[in-house]
Amino acid sequence: MAAESQIGIANGNCNGSVPSSSLRTYHVVVAGTRAMGIGKNGELPWRLPSDLKFFKNLTLTTIETGKRNAIIMGRKTWESIPLDYRPLSGRLNVVLTRSESFGIAAAENVIKCGSLSSALELLASSPYHSSIERVFVIGGGEIFREALNGPGCDAIHFIDVETRLECDTFMPEIDTSMFHPWYSSFPTEENNIRYSFITYVRVRHSKVESLIQNNKLLSNGKNGSAKFEVKDFSFLPKMVFERHEEYMYLRLFKDILSNGTSKTDRTCTGTISKFGCQMRFNLRRTFPLLTTKCSGEEWLRNFYGLSAVPLMLRYTDMHADYTGQGFDQLMDVIDKIKNNPDYRQIILSAWNPSDLKLMALPPCHMFSQFYVSNGELSCQMYQRSADMGLGVPFNIASYSLLTCMIAHVCGLSPGDCIHVIGDAHVYSTHIQPLQEQLGKVPKPFPVLKINPEKKDIDSFVGADFKLIGYEPHEKIEMKMAI
Repeated sequence: MAAESQIGIANGNCNGSVPSSSLRTYHVVVAGTRAMGIGKNGELPWRLPSDLKFFKNLTLTTIETGKRNAIIMGRKTWESIPLDYRPLSGRLNVVLTRSESFGIAAAENVIKCGSLSSALELLASSPYHSSIERVFVIGGGEIFREALNGPGCDAIHFIDVETRLECDTFMPEIDTSMFHPWYSSFPTEENNIRYSFITYVRVRHSKVESLIQNNKLLSNGKNGSAKFEVKDFSFLPKMVFERHEEYMYLRLFKDILSNGTSKTDRTCTGTISKFGCQMRFNLRRTFPLLTTKCSGEEWLRNFYGLSAVPLMLRYTDMHADYTGQGFDQLMDVIDKIKNNPDYRQIILSAWNPSDLKLMALPPCHMFSQFYVSNGELSCQMYQRSADMGLGVPFNIASYSLLTCMIAHVCGLSPGDCIHVIGDAHVYSTHIQPLQEQLGKVPKPFPVLKINPEKKDIDSFVGADFKLIGYEPHEKIEMKMAI
């Protein structure tokens, strides 16, 4: 380790520009407020034990035995680390400073460089190119201003502090034309501070014109976005990569195949089934439209969530005119959310026992309840019967869209969409195509944008919705069991 210190000091004066091809790429790890504040009087204005645990696990963990990660920081960040914890163990500490008086010749696991580019050049050379698995930039403000959104940045691990706190040090906004959310945790609270973990991945190499300008939707491109230039996201640490929410769906399918029960069904196709399953999707930053197969965007133009909402009336037959009849559940839900948000009976129901014998097929997604908290609207939907191959991807998207729409007209933000399934089943004819789907790696979920000028739930049309960044794998054919 002492040899590393000597190499680092020798390279510490390498301050000139170097070609980008000879530099290591890196991840940025930073905690900040919604205003991108990262410090006050040289210190963090919050204390979040889970943040420290996340940082340690993220920067320490490697896949290959014998390798370690490097962490790059400015001199002030280095000096802010308590002496008992300095240097940070298990990682190569790279300190950026041009000070000749900053001596670390005797320190193990520490090297010094004069600039970010010289550090990245050093880490791309021997012996570090083969012994360092990942490089993380951890601060401070001046380093973040250079590194964030930089051409060598693969990912940004952002601890989003939602509570308003006073700061005097700031970093730039994350450029969402180049970076797209991969994973966002559900918000948590510690020491009266609400926050969440978000990982953004690079999807393009250069900035593109913003797709949302002056709160108006632009319609350039099929789904309102330029194509991703980055296709492989294996640069993510495993602990982050596997948190993509699409893995809930893929793991449930695998669980049904491994532990499910063979059952007959009304179509005589045959299924493998499991009872009592749940998936919970975070609607705060992305929209859960599955990417391991092309789910199609036509549903967004033709289905606005409202067809899932039945009127409560006496059913006679499919040809009858029900205009002006029944009870409008949707308007009742919206009224309760606006005027009595703590009410525990904000419910939509499609299950009318007296009419079941008149129906060709009783409703599958039969019941949903809405919940308001912290200015967010969440929905829990119960589905008695779920076709994992064809139906469930559509059901997830449909109720997520309905939740976003209702939140929009009620002046709230989307929260969670919880999908509870009674009989979750895989048709025998879908096993092979779903196994093919299991071999696909998820891509970032798209971002849903809703026309901000629309405030009436009945006024929406397809053009009021845009999916930003939906780039799924190709379509996988599955035949509907009838």
